[in-house]
Amino acid sequence: MGVLLIGIVVGIAINQINDEPARLSVSSFFKGLHGIVINITSWIVAILPIALYGFIVSTTLQIKSGMDFVGIGKYIAVVLGANIVQGFIILPLLLKYKGIRPFKTMKAMMPALIIAFLSKSSAATLPVTINTAEQNLKINTKVSRFVLPLCTTINMNGCASFIFATVIYLMQNNGVEISYLTMLIWVLISTLAAVGNAGVPMGCFFLSASLLSGMNIPINLLGIILPFYAIIDMVETSLNVWSDSVVAKIVDSEHQA
Repeated sequence: MGVLLIGIVVGIAINQINDEPARLSVSSFFKGLHGIVINITSWIVAILPIALYGFIVSTTLQIKSGMDFVGIGKYIAVVLGANIVQGFIILPLLLKYKGIRPFKTMKAMMPALIIAFLSKSSAATLPVTINTAEQNLKINTKVSRFVLPLCTTINMNGCASFIFATVIYLMQNNGVEISYLTMLIWVLISTLAAVGNAGVPMGCFFLSASLLSGMNIPINLLGIILPFYAIIDMVETSLNVWSDSVVAKIVDSEHQA
């Protein structure tokens, strides 16, 4: 949230610079900085398969040495179930409450949802999401081009549920006592953490790992989760895009009213 706020403030401030050469210079600097980040990211992506291979080998060796893990099937069922309940029950009920036909809306957004499912990236799906919302749902361009990019940044429902379930599961498997207060606190932490998550493949996976590492909780079990995460990532990305579409449709209906 802090980074997002700083980005908004800096963007507005740059736009308000009266000296055009100075404004263009600052814009060029940030474009160059963006290019640097993209290059570094491409290097990281290139070596990522090696890092993941090492991580999986390390986990496999620890399992062979007697590391105990339980409930992996229940954990996966909980994560997928949470996404399904929200996608097919909670969000449709919200649309119904606003007088909008939920499954007609879902059918209209299906091209974007399919791309989200296959790409596992809400950010990469954003152009399709905007185009589908404008063409199929007839959402006003002023609404779609403001609400959908904003939601792609801060409206990560599927990611929040994954972070919460994963953190609680790993804490339980490492003998950490879980109380109702602990779970309530982690609901809040997961929600805020999801806001700061990047809309890219495996973003939630690495975000969960960083949160657990910060608490000095072993993350070896993430190696067991990793083979199943591709499916989880597909489902939760589709949920994120579906949720963004619901928000945009509701805002547009309120705007027209």
